[in-house]
Amino acid sequence: MTERKKLLLRLDPAVYEAVARWAGDDLRSINAQIEYALRLALKAAGRPPRPPREPDQRGGESDSGPA
Repeated sequence: MTERKKLLLRLDPAVYEAVARWAGDDLRSINAQIEYALRLALKAAGRPPRPPREPDQRGGESDSGPA
């Protein structure tokens, strides 16, 4: 499994509290709620995350597109 990226995020305290309440209502951690909200925003913008590419038999990437 791919390692998850770590990110330092600074939030306005009011935004943090609103996300914390939303997370509590949805029984999620604040981190999971932020990821959920980002995925909703990406989908609404027509930019959903791409699924990870599988390595080919030689150990490289399966897509030989431009570097």
